[in-house]
Amino acid sequence: MAGLLKRFRQSYFLYSFLRDPVAVTSFALFVVLALSALLAPVIAPHNPFDGANIDIMDAETPPLWKDGGNPAFLLGTDNQGRDLFSAILYGMRVSLLIGVGAVAMQACIGIMVGLLSGYGSRRLDNILMRIADVQLSFSSYMVAIFLGAIVQMTFGVGRYEQVAVPFLVLVIGLAEWPQYARTVRASVLAEKKKEYVEAARVIGLRPFRIMWRHILPNTLTPVLVISTVQVANAIMSEAALSFLGLGMPVTKPSLGSLIKSGFQYFFSGSWWITLFPGVVLILLVLSINLLGDWLRDFLNPKLYKD
Repeated sequence: MAGLLKRFRQSYFLYSFLRDPVAVTSFALFVVLALSALLAPVIAPHNPFDGANIDIMDAETPPLWKDGGNPAFLLGTDNQGRDLFSAILYGMRVSLLIGVGAVAMQACIGIMVGLLSGYGSRRLDNILMRIADVQLSFSSYMVAIFLGAIVQMTFGVGRYEQVAVPFLVLVIGLAEWPQYARTVRASVLAEKKKEYVEAARVIGLRPFRIMWRHILPNTLTPVLVISTVQVANAIMSEAALSFLGLGMPVTKPSLGSLIKSGFQYFFSGSWWITLFPGVVLILLVLSINLLGDWLRDFLNPKLYKD
């Protein structure tokens, strides 16, 4: 372990990362936001899910520094009387969970399809790529409307909040996997013509073993870059779906549902209900995208400039 840590400290990866102030700042911001979300039960002064601690009389309390602010609510409260700071922390955790879960599902489906399409027969390649083309023609919002109607009819609106998180992971994951499939397929088509693959065939290795043990590790670089960008896209998709009423319910806050709950009060003076979750969402997505851009440039020698 000590040797591995020493090699990491001496690596060109860490050297390049520390010399890029944008990457370092983005990483620091992301770590602060992610840790704040993970430690929400410890950091948050209130539990927005506990109805016993919510008083409707505290609804739309302004931030602490404005007239009428309450020291108990640093960023004010929303229209239900929930502490906005606590709701943002818990909501950010839900948004990150959905983003990471959806990307994991996208990667699993897309990598499998991409490997089979790139290494398999031309007929299998055509079938899988046409399925991917059909999938790309449906946006995540169309899939959410279709599946959301089925889920709410099956479980009922009251029980929907219990399955809202896995539902959004499923919707966003099913809608975006072709991005991975196309990228992995292109890498496999290039890798399977190389000498090490021919050598593996000559010694009698099965195609499944060649795909998963030899070709796949050499296609993970673009997959890693895509994953960073897709996490940000998945978080934005969750926010958009929640804002449209197709995502997280108001009783279970996420960044998107918090923005939606305060949007109708924005021009009536309670601007903080929408503004603060929106700012946090922008910072979270921006930090992930900037890290993804740096990682893409670092892993591509043709783009990276020292």
